[in-house]
Amino acid sequence: MHNPAMKAPPRLQSLVEEGLIDTVVRQLMSGKEAMVYVVRCGDDTRCAKIYKESTQRSFRQAVDYTENRKVKNSRTARAIGRGSKFGRQEQEAAWQSAEVDALYRLAAAGVRVPQPYNFHDGVLLMELVTDAHGDAAPRLNDLSFTPEAARTHHATLIAEVVRMLCAGVVHGDLSEFNILLAHTPGDGLAPDGGGGHDVPVIIDLPQAVDAAGNNHAQRMLLRDVANLRDFFGQFAPDLLATAYGPEIWALYQAGLLTNDTPLTGRHAHSTQAVDMGSVLREIDDARAENTARLLRKANP
Repeated sequence: MHNPAMKAPPRLQSLVEEGLIDTVVRQLMSGKEAMVYVVRCGDDTRCAKIYKESTQRSFRQAVDYTENRKVKNSRTARAIGRGSKFGRQEQEAAWQSAEVDALYRLAAAGVRVPQPYNFHDGVLLMELVTDAHGDAAPRLNDLSFTPEAARTHHATLIAEVVRMLCAGVVHGDLSEFNILLAHTPGDGLAPDGGGGHDVPVIIDLPQAVDAAGNNHAQRMLLRDVANLRDFFGQFAPDLLATAYGPEIWALYQAGLLTNDTPLTGRHAHSTQAVDMGSVLREIDDARAENTARLLRKANP
């Protein structure tokens, strides 16, 4: 089906002039952080994500997410800390590039995310994720599932969370609102000549965090996994009893997590970890060491 082109919004005009996109087909969505347009690039249909300026965005750039994000240099870091105009611009650039970096990193690791193609003037050009009819794929929150399909998609997404974590990334805001259900074409060998199947694709990664470098990564991963459990648990109530989050994080912390690590969905909290006697002894030892250090300082 041919769609007539619309007038390119000002923020996409430079991409048209640079030859990165040919025409703008239509607006796909307008969210709190960005507007997304369907665009044509030669024979390909892609999407262009235009990030809103921070003054227009309602999503708070929480310190939880930006902790340990690398900035170019100490001048930039100081400017961001002071909240100067330059600092705000740099913080905005860091926020946008976090999604771009995460997309390239995760696509390379084999995680199902939209394929990124280019990032230019605050616009991310990437794959348009589609359904079986070639239209924009729906979000999970707009769909309902049989218990079997819910279990299948849940298992697929748990595996994706593991693959992301093995690549050093925690999504940080994963839920049914930022997962699309795409259709992969079949090989034509099915009785209907098609085949293919629906697969979840993870989107919206500006708040992705570095798993090893962010102190909030564990809490965010547990929340991401709990969101998946609660959503799919509506359709397959047996999933509500699973505890994949703590199991995945324990394996990750122990250095035992790989893309192929078998998971059980159960996690036994170690009673030994809460040995109050040894905890109190450690506190007493630390207190004694501190007292000794203060004495040495007072009597050099």
